[in-house]
Amino acid sequence: QLQASGGGSVQAGASLRLSCVGVGRTLTMYTKAWFRQLPGKEREFVAAISGHGRNTLYADSVKGRFTISRDNAEDTVGLQMNSLKPEDTAVYYCARSIYAGVTMSSYDYNIWGQGTLVTVSS
Repeated sequence: QLQASGGGSVQAGASLRLSCVGVGRTLTMYTKAWFRQLPGKEREFVAAISGHGRNTLYADSVKGRFTISRDNAEDTVGLQMNSLKPEDTAVYYCARSIYAGVTMSSYDYNIWGQGTLVTVSS
């Protein structure tokens, strides 16, 4: 299981850091990622990091503003979000892939956290 935290309500331009903790064995060798979703919309890829942490992948909409990281010793994955925009408002989910390499398709992820809400006001 995965447990996400760190969401909140902030003004545009502010920063937030999301954290996702593995509960039980989540097998740290696999890629982990963050997705986000608004009501009535499809889940959208945000960022992914490979099992060893050397490879990352970002959606164009967050590139240069968000940074994904992981600590396999603690079985955590973080998402540092800077220069937040109103369009970043969503429920953010962490997920574990079935692969070791980075991928942006939600179909490649089989373990999901419960989501944490991020609201950015203008």
